Amino acid sequence: MFEKAKTHNLEFRPHFKTHQSLDIGRWFRESGIKKITVSSLSMAAYFSKEWNDITVAFPVNINEIELINELAAQITLNICVENIESLFFLKAHLDYPINVFIKVDVGYHRTGVKAMNIKLIDSILTKVASCNNLDFVGFLGHSGHTYQCRSLQRINEIHNDSLDIMRSLASRYKEKYPNLIISLGDTPSCSIVDNFKGVDEIRPGNFVFYDLTQLKIGSNTIEQIAVAMVCPIVTIHPDRDEIVIYGGGVHFSKDSLRTKEGTIYGMVVEHEQNGWGSIIEGMYIKRLSQEHGIVAVPTRLLNKYSIGDCLIVLPVHACMTANAMKEYYNSGHSIYRL
Repeated sequence: MFEKAKTHNLEFRPHFKTHQSLDIGRWFRESGIKKITVSSLSMAAYFSKEWNDITVAFPVNINEIELINELAAQITLNICVENIESLFFLKAHLDYPINVFIKVDVGYHRTGVKAMNIKLIDSILTKVASCNNLDFVGFLGHSGHTYQCRSLQRINEIHNDSLDIMRSLASRYKEKYPNLIISLGDTPSCSIVDNFKGVDEIRPGNFVFYDLTQLKIGSNTIEQIAVAMVCPIVTIHPDRDEIVIYGGGVHFSKDSLRTKEGTIYGMVVEHEQNGWGSIIEGMYIKRLSQEHGIVAVPTRLLNKYSIGDCLIVLPVHACMTANAMKEYYNSGHSIYRL
C-alpha cells in the first residue's frame, strides 16, 4: 500500500484503528510512514507516545476538550468538523493550535457535510478563520459504502463518484486555500483502484490484516488475511454436527456475512505449523452468543476433533475482533495493546 501511494504521489496516512498497536505501528514507521489516522482522541493519546502527526477521522467530541488541549500541546493534531456548534465551543476553549478538516459525505451517509451545502461549508470556513487556534487544512471523506460492494466494478464506480465530489470542492476552494488537502480512505478502493487524480492523501486501515468481509468484496485473496482467532473447543454435539468454542460475540463482535451456507460469523481454517492454511469447507461459526461460538462441522470431520483442541477462525471483521481481544500473538510472542 505504501508503494502504491508513492506511485501515485500520495501522502499515505494509514488508519490505525484496525490494529491499535504501537508494536505494529512500528512496522509502518520502518516503511517510511510518518503520519497516521485514528478514530478517537483516546487512541490519539495512545499513539502520541511515538507519533507526532495524527488525524482523528471522527467528528470532534467537544466533551473531550481537556484531552484535545493536552494533545495539541504535544503533537500536530488534525480534527474533523461538520457543524458550527463545535467550532463555537472550540473557539472559546482551545488553548493550542489544531488543524481542521471539514468532513464530507461522499455517499456513505454516516457523517459529513453534503458537498452541495456550500452555505454550511462557507459558514464553517468563516468560523474557523475567526479563531486563532484553528487552521483549515482540507476536506476529508470516507467511502465506507464500498464495504457493501460485491464487484470490482461497483467499487470503482463509488470511488469515481467520491473523486468527483471531492474534486468539485477542491476546484471551488483551491484558489483561496492553495495548500488544501483532499483526503480519502477506504480499504476496498485503495486496494484495487489506480485512479487517484485530485487526491492528496489516502487513509486505508483494514488492509493491514484484511478479513472475510474484504475477501468477499474482492479487496484481497484468502492468503492475504493476516489475523485469525484461536478458540478452544469446549463441547462437541455429534447429533447436531456442531462444535462449541470459547469465542463469542464479546470476542468476534457480531458482524456477519451472508454466504451460500447462510449467515456466518467466521470461517475455520487448517492448522499449520507456523500459522494457518486453507479454509475448511463446511466449517464456520453459524451462531454467536456472549461467550459461545457454535461451529457447523461436516459429519465426516467430527471425529478429527476433541475437547480442548483449538480451532483457528478467520474473522468477518478484523477491526472489531482486534478491538475486542486487546492482544496479539506473533510467532509466539505476545504483543500487548492499550
